[in-house]
Amino acid sequence: MALSITNLKKGVLFQLEGVPYRVVEYNQKVMGRGGSIVNVRIKSVLDGKVLEKTFKGNEQLESADVVSQTVQYLYNDGNTFYFMNQESFEQFEVSADMIGDGAGYMKEGDMVQLQFFNGVPINVELPKNVPLLVTYAENAVKGDTSSSITKEATLETGITIKVPAFIKQGDVISVDTSTGAYRERVRD
Repeated sequence: MALSITNLKKGVLFQLEGVPYRVVEYNQKVMGRGGSIVNVRIKSVLDGKVLEKTFKGNEQLESADVVSQTVQYLYNDGNTFYFMNQESFEQFEVSADMIGDGAGYMKEGDMVQLQFFNGVPINVELPKNVPLLVTYAENAVKGDTSSSITKEATLETGITIKVPAFIKQGDVISVDTSTGAYRERVRD
């Protein structure tokens, strides 16, 4: 299916020279006599490279045939992460390089979105926020529990993030997967 360049809004997937890209930034300039130019910043879904591109108003692009499916994270062996489709029980292998920092936000058994391009896994899309158990945190000094003071806390996946002083070992907290920032304490 052909895409007009005016359809290149933020988050749209398209194909350029056989490679799938996601639009990161979009800016359209309307020129005199009805012409327009679209400047976009795009990110390759395959290798994460970011490019700046300019398209003219009458250009057509091919939409990327990227399919998502919900899968369960099973385990990893350090180099490879293993996922399974809960309905078909089909298993998928994804390299640790592709997962990157996202590994710190996944626990065995978590459900994530696995994206495929031409039948090959190309990206793992994490939920916006994930609940994680605090396995280690320094005790707060009495009287020093305002929310503006932060300390380091280690989470069950092994990552360390900044949390407010009142968070203690055993708490479950919500973490933003895009920034790695503490969001809130999760109540039972």
